[in-house]
Amino acid sequence: MKPTLIAAAELDRLDTWAKYHSGLCNGCHASCCTLPVEVRIQDLIRLGVVDAFEAQEPPKQIAKRLMKDGIVQHFNQKHGVFTLAQMSNDDCLYLDGKTRRCTVYALRPDTCRNHPKIGPRPGYCAYRPK
Repeated sequence: MKPTLIAAAELDRLDTWAKYHSGLCNGCHASCCTLPVEVRIQDLIRLGVVDAFEAQEPPKQIAKRLMKDGIVQHFNQKHGVFTLAQMSNDDCLYLDGKTRRCTVYALRPDTCRNHPKIGPRPGYCAYRPK
C-alpha cells in the first residue's frame, strides 16, 4: 500500500493544517516549535529557569530577569503568562536546529505537552515534512 502524502501546512492558514494522528511528529519539521509558546510560572520552575523560592517574588520581577537572560520575550501581567523567547528564525529557544527535536522534552511546558489538543486549531497541527 502506498503511503498517503500530506501537503505542507502554512502556519498562518489554519485550513492547511493536517489532522493529527499518532506518529505524525516523527516525519515533521517541527512547525509547531516556531509558534509562540505561552508558559506559566510552574512551567518555568519545571524548566529550571526559576526556582521555588524565586517563584514567591512578584512575577513582573521574574519576567524582567528572564527577559534580560533571553529566556522570555514578553510577559502579560494581567494573566500571569510569559511568552518564551524565539530565535531569529522563529524557532523555539529549546529546539535543536539540526535534529528539529526538543532539547528539554521531558521538562517541556504544558502548552507543548498539550499540543495539538489545544492551540490555534485543536486536533490539527502545522505539519511540514522533513
